[in-house]
Amino acid sequence: MKLFHREVGQGQAIVILHGIFGSSDNWLTQARILSPDYRVLSLDLRNHGQSPHSNDFDYQAMVDDLAEFLNEHNVEDPIIIGHSMGGKVVMNFALAHPEKLSRLVVVDISPRPYNLEHYIILDGLNAIPINEITTRNEADEILARYVDESDVRQFLLKNLQRKTTGGFTWKINLPVITKNLHKIGHDLQFEGTFDKPTLFIRGGRSRYVTDEDMSRIKTLFPRAELETLDTGHWVQAERPQEFVDTLVRWIARS
Repeated sequence: MKLFHREVGQGQAIVILHGIFGSSDNWLTQARILSPDYRVLSLDLRNHGQSPHSNDFDYQAMVDDLAEFLNEHNVEDPIIIGHSMGGKVVMNFALAHPEKLSRLVVVDISPRPYNLEHYIILDGLNAIPINEITTRNEADEILARYVDESDVRQFLLKNLQRKTTGGFTWKINLPVITKNLHKIGHDLQFEGTFDKPTLFIRGGRSRYVTDEDMSRIKTLFPRAELETLDTGHWVQAERPQEFVDTLVRWIARS
């Protein structure tokens, strides 16, 4: 699958993968900050953003997509970053293809199965009558019955796209994501270890990466380091400059 991507800057390649319901747009600020010194390629994963839709939606498929992307764009020895679902993708990718990257950065997700909390979000998105609404405010009012946080609703509703003929459509492949969400909570799908520099960045107010997770992290990623920022789950969005500063310091010493 040929993934849509955004590219800025030049130098050492950094490839970035977003989380569930996200897109490359989520990383525009961080890419801009990094662009004077790095070639930053931000991807839309399958069934998200401007990338193609498919009935296949699991980590094997997304790992294959990433391998195809790197080959097609002649990206050699990149630093690969993934947040949340994207973090699961890049961990799987590093185990499956350790020779294809130089460093790994995992943002607020651990190498273990999760009981996902996104089902209420899917209930809310599916409750929006996409063929009937005429304004984003209408969609927001419906989604607010399921999602209290206005900033989270704003993030989710970035997936609404206005049609040239009027009304809206979804950028995300909502039916397929709904059907396959349980697969996103799965444990890593590949065996082995990744013995290259690895950085886990977690949010101190998030529950996704616990101190207890470090034992397995170090088993699978022996050179892993952990940094904690004073954020929730969307670490890079809540503190973009601090996130980039943490990343760049680690690259310099790793």
